Amino acid sequence: MQEYIIAGMGVLVVVIVATTAWVAIARSRKRKPAGGNSKLASSLRDEQTKNSIILNSIDDGVVLIDEQGVIQLFNPGASAITGWKREEAQGLDWRSVFNFVDSRNEAVPENKLPFARAQAGSQPVRDNSANLVTKSGNTIATSFSVSPVLNGNQLTGLVGVFRDVSQERKEESQRAEFISTASHEMRTPVAAIEGYLSLALNEKVATVDSRAKDYLGKAHASTKHLGELFQDLLTSAKAEDGRLPNHPEVVEMGQFMEQLTSDLHFAAQKKNLALEFIIGNSEVIDATDSAPAAGQKIVRPLYYVQVDPDRLREVVTNLFDNACKYTDSGKITLGLTGNDAVAQMYIRDTGHGIPPEDIPHLFQKFYRVDNSATRTVGGTGLGLFISRKIIELYQGRIWVESTLGKGSTFYINLPRLSTQQAQAKISQQAQTDAQNPMLVTPDELPVSTTAAASASASTAAIPTENIS
Repeated sequence: MQEYIIAGMGVLVVVIVATTAWVAIARSRKRKPAGGNSKLASSLRDEQTKNSIILNSIDDGVVLIDEQGVIQLFNPGASAITGWKREEAQGLDWRSVFNFVDSRNEAVPENKLPFARAQAGSQPVRDNSANLVTKSGNTIATSFSVSPVLNGNQLTGLVGVFRDVSQERKEESQRAEFISTASHEMRTPVAAIEGYLSLALNEKVATVDSRAKDYLGKAHASTKHLGELFQDLLTSAKAEDGRLPNHPEVVEMGQFMEQLTSDLHFAAQKKNLALEFIIGNSEVIDATDSAPAAGQKIVRPLYYVQVDPDRLREVVTNLFDNACKYTDSGKITLGLTGNDAVAQMYIRDTGHGIPPEDIPHLFQKFYRVDNSATRTVGGTGLGLFISRKIIELYQGRIWVESTLGKGSTFYINLPRLSTQQAQAKISQQAQTDAQNPMLVTPDELPVSTTAAASASASTAAIPTENIS
């Protein structure tokens, strides 16, 4: 009996293991010679019976697809969710049974479907935002976990575990709507209070003694913090339900990051922290005291991505501010590198570091590291959550690597465009803008002759372990 491995572990490990055993048993029974050992046959039948009991008794859908894309197993849970009977679904190509649509009720491209992604990458795929069209034509919210079945290094099938999460999505939407509405309504009176406190602290408007001024100053700071919390709550609610304003355009990351480093160096100066910007693998720009020399021409690769520059600036600024907050001495490094497929940014500090047990939860809503080094630093616990949501808008990835007591590095990977792709998108956008005068034509790509000549040299000596 060959050994089968399912890549990835999920919450329904028992189901996946049982399904794998079903595959092994089925193949063993096919290879069993006539007149074989009766105890073995009995054992296999008992094992198959146990697996059938498990698969038939759970509410979650379980589907087994072979390497040809044909459905070989379809449990009652899958029938209840999809509306397809087992005898109808088994033997069909999975594309005939599993039809997905996006939030606008448009068909999702096949290469973005969970089964296709798991098969193409031979890696587990989780999709918590899938909308499945049932046999009767209804659209339901589902959560999918698809794992490849591997025989050695060879893909022999896919195991899909899915469930109906329509009620959970509805409740989450209601919660998000409440938070959004409440945050919006409360921002107005808080802004008014902050304005009056500012007037009270203005010596040209009001006269107060030193003790009252101290009290008013503390009240003003607290009110400002409360306003930031409401704004973060509003932004997080919009990020969750797809209402976050987003206007992607082609951005050359080298120029973008260099300008952003120049804008951020004052924050590092306040804490006497050194600041540097590294592009590629060798060029280091010291940004501690001032912006890089104007008009400086340096041969460098071009890293084009399609993002909303304001949203990306929000993410990088948030990560940079966190680095400043949690770094008492040393330096902060902003970096840009990449390969043919990915442009990678990173923000590295020499601060307190993050405990290993906190890293998996760091990008969750309202999560904050709770230790003596961070307890005195204010924050809403929403910044990293919002940052993750923004990066995911552009099919990117954000994560952190950290060593306690030595510092942290936050990485951002974004799909990279070639120069030709970037120019084509710019031309296409220019044509669209010409047809609609109300739109603002984006700036031309900042392509210099020295930069263009070096674009092909952008993949040398890249730390590929962080490009994923």
